[in-house]
Amino acid sequence: MSHAQLPLLALAGFAAGAVNALAGGGTLISFPALLALGIAPVSANITSTVALCPGYLGAALAQRRELHGQRARMWPLLIVAAAGGLLGAVLLLHTRARIFEHAVPWLILLACALLGLQERVRAMLAARAARGGVADGSAATVPGPAAATPYWSLPLIGASAVYGGYFGAGMSVMLLAALGIAYDDELGRLNALKQWLALAANLTAAIWLAWRTSLNWPVVLVLALSAALGGACGGRLAGRLSPLMLRRAVVLLGVAIALVYLWRLY
Repeated sequence: MSHAQLPLLALAGFAAGAVNALAGGGTLISFPALLALGIAPVSANITSTVALCPGYLGAALAQRRELHGQRARMWPLLIVAAAGGLLGAVLLLHTRARIFEHAVPWLILLACALLGLQERVRAMLAARAARGGVADGSAATVPGPAAATPYWSLPLIGASAVYGGYFGAGMSVMLLAALGIAYDDELGRLNALKQWLALAANLTAAIWLAWRTSLNWPVVLVLALSAALGGACGGRLAGRLSPLMLRRAVVLLGVAIALVYLWRLY
């Protein structure tokens, strides 16, 4: 990558960070941008995973107050999410470049589908909470130690984290849906728990990938710093822009990119 392309990369990182803060799906901007700049698919995926990791930390810290009363169930799920993210990263590095290249458009389409379903997942969870009388969180119950972690929920969390460590885009939607199936709780609390699980999966994947591969660190730093700046600006714009419309725009962009990629491959 030439120095002249770094401003374009910074612009893509800024857009990815802002989109993540406003609606989610920033990877659907950063990953295709890296591909367009001539980076190989596997390397682009790894670069995006490592560079966007600070964004997961910021989102998790922003909602840490909602974790009150969830410690008992959080730690087992964190361990599973971290292990799943690591496994996904290991699988990525053991995938042949040609196979991953052919999987890219389908992974992008899957991420678009997950992002498109995000609003329905949130609406479903909010409706269930409302029926249970916890729509505003005032009647939310803190799970006791015996009911802290349903064991059957661990495979759901683990599978979502494996996907996140392998590709990333759409992982948050999968985690939130899995938590909604496992726990009858207020949406804000589940969303906060989801943020920490996503951080655990992404962080272990990023550490493993950074250790086991040779990264272009100037590219990583430009993408990470611009994404962090975009996230900060996106947070300030929250409430002024429609997350639903922005999410739809990102989905349409992702579908278009996937179709172009399929046309080039076949």
